[in-house]
Amino acid sequence: MESLNFNNRTHIRWTKKSPLRSPSYLLPISLLFLLISLLLFLSSKHISNSLLSTLKNSPQPQSPHLCTSQKTLAGEKFLWYAPHSGFSNQLSEFKYAILMAAILNRTLIVPPVLDHHAVVLGSCPKFRVLSPNQLRFTVWNHTIELIQSRRQFLKIDCGYVSMADVTDISKLVTASDVRVIDFSVFISIWCGVNIDLVCSKESNKQSSLLDTLRQCGSLLSGYNGNVNNCLYALDEDCRTTVWTYGKDGEDGTLDSFQPDEQLKKKKKISYVRKRQDVYQTLGPGSRAELATVLAFGSLFTAPYKGSELYIDIHESPRDQTMQLLIEKISFLSFVPEIMSAGKEFASKTIKSPFLCAQLRLLDGQFKNHWKTTFLGPLPIHIFVMTDLPQGNWTGSYLEDLSRDSDAFKLHVLREKDELVTRTAKNLAASGNEKKFVFLSESLDRMKKNCQSSIFT
Repeated sequence: MESLNFNNRTHIRWTKKSPLRSPSYLLPISLLFLLISLLLFLSSKHISNSLLSTLKNSPQPQSPHLCTSQKTLAGEKFLWYAPHSGFSNQLSEFKYAILMAAILNRTLIVPPVLDHHAVVLGSCPKFRVLSPNQLRFTVWNHTIELIQSRRQFLKIDCGYVSMADVTDISKLVTASDVRVIDFSVFISIWCGVNIDLVCSKESNKQSSLLDTLRQCGSLLSGYNGNVNNCLYALDEDCRTTVWTYGKDGEDGTLDSFQPDEQLKKKKKISYVRKRQDVYQTLGPGSRAELATVLAFGSLFTAPYKGSELYIDIHESPRDQTMQLLIEKISFLSFVPEIMSAGKEFASKTIKSPFLCAQLRLLDGQFKNHWKTTFLGPLPIHIFVMTDLPQGNWTGSYLEDLSRDSDAFKLHVLREKDELVTRTAKNLAASGNEKKFVFLSESLDRMKKNCQSSIFT
């Protein structure tokens, strides 16, 4: 397998895990999505009101000393982005972040998994989205909330869960396809804060962090513009740009999807969407290439009206290294703890082949078509994923399904189920064992007391 050439820099090593077996037919991906959602968002949070209220104020002027950490980072260059929305969107963005970091030869700052829809982008087709600066700063604030939070009945003092705690990227790292560092480690160095104090429940230990975190978040979000060779914060988003890679004759051309005249007039917008080659625009020889941190906003994309909303990189025939990486990230497996939990639920609880129904607050399409969809030998087993609490099913079609127990057997996972709490604890414990050898001289001095993955 051909690997990326990172100019003979220090390789990152991963403690190898036992290989995963192929998932059985009883393990649909949708079951794992819900399991992850429940694992990550267990119980209420106990967050320091003083810290959060201060952080959520308007961004503050930057402090010049924040960029002095470049020396500590040993000349490494990083890519940061702002994930958002639900877990499926965050997973999709994570895949594209891996690809972008590899194309631009940057170390990916791995974000935490955000609470479901705690951060919302808006609508790209309607050209109504948060600006990249706003999105980055909102993600920054929520991430600090996660570091501060406590999963009460799990008795876990830190609610921060890294994307690499739940997705298995070990093979990508081992093969040098991408270099990574966890967000919590990065901000410890970049912002010059002691992560132990951020996790502390003693308010007197947090006071000195307020200004530093506010200034650091403001700087990394790009509210104060680009900072010499320290930060390059992109203003481009889905309203103006479709990123491509290695497509001759497309760089700078108009994309096929543009706002129509009615929308321009109604919303008083004048956006023009152009296709830009990410390597030519942000790679060697560009102003962005000089910056220690390259900050994207959202990396979410989806097909739309014959084009893509933001990223149109599905193949790379001229660059076989990237083509192999695109194939690898098309499906990222979950970590063994989650795979095992999903198999256990399917085999020991459902015990039969089953259908999955992922519903959003009384989904109209499901309501209109479930009778012609749920066909087969009775009873039909259905795994239900919904944001409608079971106590609120009264008077809905879900109540109708649950009452017809001869025809349908409904299965759900709840956040206090033993399987969920046990798997969450296993994830927290296994996170302590995941260590990368990265910038060892700088990071070996850092200790971790929070229950989160740290890539070093």
